[in-house]
Amino acid sequence: MPSSLPRPIAELPVRRLTPGDLVACADLCEDRGWPRDEHRWGLLLAAGTGYGVDDPGGKGLVASCVVTSYGPRLAAIGMLLVAERYARQGIARHLMNHVIAESGGTPLSLYATSAGQPLYEQIGFSVVGRSQRVTGSFRPAGDRSSAVTVRPATAEDLRAMVRLDSDVFGTDRTHVLARLPAYADHIRVAQDEGRLIGYAAAWPSERTHVVGPLIARDTATAQALVASLAEATDLPLRVDVDARHTELLDWFEERGLRPGSSTTVMTLGASDLPGDWTRRYAPLTVATG
Repeated sequence: MPSSLPRPIAELPVRRLTPGDLVACADLCEDRGWPRDEHRWGLLLAAGTGYGVDDPGGKGLVASCVVTSYGPRLAAIGMLLVAERYARQGIARHLMNHVIAESGGTPLSLYATSAGQPLYEQIGFSVVGRSQRVTGSFRPAGDRSSAVTVRPATAEDLRAMVRLDSDVFGTDRTHVLARLPAYADHIRVAQDEGRLIGYAAAWPSERTHVVGPLIARDTATAQALVASLAEATDLPLRVDVDARHTELLDWFEERGLRPGSSTTVMTLGASDLPGDWTRRYAPLTVATG
């Protein structure tokens, strides 16, 4: 049942979230019909800056949002959630305005659901792309073998992974990638004559393994990385693919994964995302709002 706030929206204090708020954030996800995904919240709150509005009635959080900074060129916004009982009262706009002010002019990006996109457009975000989710049990290709060399990643690979990631994303994500070995169940790297040409990870989420990041020199390399990850798990796969990679999306359908929801990629203060989209197949996590 909808609840009324005891004070004007503009007077609601916004505070920084801490790892101690992880359960409250997961509760907020569950309230909106999303998976609790405490594993993902743990990464977001450790690698990014969380913002929240406490329920005046003491019932957890009214709203949440996480901003992951990648230096002066970009910060990513995700997990903008408002409790169902306080929906459609202007709280999301209030929280977004606070986050934008806190960003100090740094370009911002986000993945918008169809429900959230109108608000972001009103605030000033522009559409720059689309991400397509595919989900399902991966069906191997039979006897066809890949010419790409793929192997499990080791600690010695991290420096090369960071260099490749910085080139592809156009930003330094060392603080996120350094947490990847503890976050992901499986990490694979692709090589050509000893040189790293791609890497991918699979992490757990609600009885699936989510593939991301997926960085590759070309589609064949991306396919080899995914196939290797699929061999390591009995769980269905979920991947959020840049919709421009139609060849990879067709391949996923051939391998048994089906299209699901899509999100709109939006930016504020930049005409597009930095980096090289042709090698950026899937992000680490699509934290939508």
